[in-house]
Amino acid sequence: MSNHTIRILTAVVGIPVILLLCLTGGVYFLGFVALASAVALKEFYGLAKAKGVQPLVFPGILFGFLVNTTFFHAKLVSFLISISGGKEIMFPSQTQLLLILLLVGVAVMSLVELFRNKGSALLNLSATIFGMMYISMFFGTFIGIRELFIPLDFPMLRYFSSQSIIDQPVVDQVYRWGGYTVISILAVIWICDSAAFYSGTLMGKHKLFPRVSPNKSWEGAIFGFVFAIAASIAAKYLVLEYLPVSGAVVIGIIVGIAGQLGDLVESLFKRDAGVKDSSALIPGHGGVLDRFDSLLLVSPLVYLYLDFVLFS
Repeated sequence: MSNHTIRILTAVVGIPVILLLCLTGGVYFLGFVALASAVALKEFYGLAKAKGVQPLVFPGILFGFLVNTTFFHAKLVSFLISISGGKEIMFPSQTQLLLILLLVGVAVMSLVELFRNKGSALLNLSATIFGMMYISMFFGTFIGIRELFIPLDFPMLRYFSSQSIIDQPVVDQVYRWGGYTVISILAVIWICDSAAFYSGTLMGKHKLFPRVSPNKSWEGAIFGFVFAIAASIAAKYLVLEYLPVSGAVVIGIIVGIAGQLGDLVESLFKRDAGVKDSSALIPGHGGVLDRFDSLLLVSPLVYLYLDFVLFS
């Protein structure tokens, strides 16, 4: 069976599961992203080990998971209030909680490294902390995007009348928009990647970045960029009714540029480590880091755009 066939069969099985988790949201989506983040971080640490570095794998993954949960802040606070019997509790804001975890994480990992005596302490800590920031935090913003679509954070009055914003059907509709948004981001990334690959294979003549990825071409990158914008606009009319056309174009541009750069960044890591894939976990697709490399740069930019521009 060819590798291309294996890729297709894996996608046929995996995509429906991912779509269901995206639509369901809540702790199920948190669990999916946190698991993907942890596996991708472990793969990144594997790349570092191939270069002779000894990252702190368990502490890095542990604090990476805690960083993921900061983007689930609103529901976390609601859960704590519910188990406290409805009493008001003092709890850090999302930004404060993230800052606390990063500060404590760096301090703890520095102290752990103090007693390890394995190779270069500077390289070990640098790889550990960079991996937690680049993978765990950036993956966490994908949870953040999903959780923007709740009444506490979503600008309800912009889309609904003041009389209807507390109605459960309206609340449910907004949360569904969150599911459609994260699905659309993944779909636009996949369409961009596919357009870049196939057009580059057929027409690619000018190398995009031969030092890092010799098979990628400017022709493929341009086709991927155009298809990303077109797919994002199509998503606006199909499922993202809250999103203005200008917003769809912005998201398409983010995917068309940052998504392809994210792919190149991961190629840089793998080339430096001397490996073809980050792992062989997903048949035909390599590792989790290989599959979600574009998302790692797309997600934080879309999160910032939605939270601080479109919804501000």
